[in-house]
Amino acid sequence: MCGRARCTLRPDDIPRACHVDGGSVRSLHMDRYRPSFNVSPGSNLPVVRRGDGPSGTDSEGGAVLHCMKWGLVPSFTKKTDKPDHFKMFNARSESIGEKASFRRLIPKNRCLVAVEGFYEWKKDGAKKQPYYIHLSDDRPLVFAALYDSWKNPDEEILYTFTILTTSSSSALSWLHDRMPVILAGKESTEMWFNGTPSKLDMVLKPYEGPDLVWRPVTPAMGKPSFDGPECIMEVKPKTQEKNSISRFFPVKGQNLNTQVTSSVKESRNRSSPERMKQEEIDTKDGIVHSSFTAQGSKSSRHSNAVVLPTEGAIKRERDHEEFTVDVKPTDKTKEASASPAKKKANLKNASDKQPTMLSYFGKKWLTH
Repeated sequence: MCGRARCTLRPDDIPRACHVDGGSVRSLHMDRYRPSFNVSPGSNLPVVRRGDGPSGTDSEGGAVLHCMKWGLVPSFTKKTDKPDHFKMFNARSESIGEKASFRRLIPKNRCLVAVEGFYEWKKDGAKKQPYYIHLSDDRPLVFAALYDSWKNPDEEILYTFTILTTSSSSALSWLHDRMPVILAGKESTEMWFNGTPSKLDMVLKPYEGPDLVWRPVTPAMGKPSFDGPECIMEVKPKTQEKNSISRFFPVKGQNLNTQVTSSVKESRNRSSPERMKQEEIDTKDGIVHSSFTAQGSKSSRHSNAVVLPTEGAIKRERDHEEFTVDVKPTDKTKEASASPAKKKANLKNASDKQPTMLSYFGKKWLTH
């Protein structure tokens, strides 16, 4: 398809680009033409059409350079309807002979649209990257088009046109499955402009010339209000971040376990200088100092992490001091070390036996 284009051509250069030679070319409504790097449907563009006189000449002789709105509004549209220029800004060349909106225009309402280039978007997931497509020597591109006229409620005649599209060329198939019908050279331009309808299929085909090139441009030109030379300046497309979530999913043809294992190995290699030694045992006082790292292995007490003592840790230290005094461990000590739940209960009972301020002052009051 073709929904954006660049047209900054001078009016005098347009008939020449369309190979319309001989005779005078009359201009009509060209005061509405505004050169732009970012033309969208609903904008005014110059088109070259045949005149209304005999043999396709104008009543004053020659062809007509006519500024029309891009986006076809059929003549049978109701006057009360609001024109929608985005509905038919393109027409599939394969079906123009079947649809009433286009079929009746083929005999006498064929025209030529000259631009310097057009834009197409490449979808990449949720994002779209625009590309500017043009000829390598910057010659104008000539599109095959159809035009029509419609009267609004004020009896004003509105001239509109649509650009024909065809299947994409082999060189552009990676970008989109459709492209505008590009008329290459004077022969094909003359065929579309003045040829008989039965032979038009000869020119309604993809342009396969090697001189059609493209480059990525800024996504800002997606807004119709964005205009200027910046629209066609080449930019570097944004690549996917290395640390994106997609790297945790298997690549086509690769096992998920293999990919996860490689990711884990990467992580271990990066953290190898920081890994701790295995469990260290202090044989002097019989205390085991150990903690678990993120890798699941035990690390020594030389870790850089600061660990604050908890109530349970203080109780275990107190139990250890009592154990060193009484060489023989009691049954209660064994039960406390065997079951965390019982250890918690013992901690609570031990704390209940400690003297409180109330008991101290109570005894003092009783003595008096």
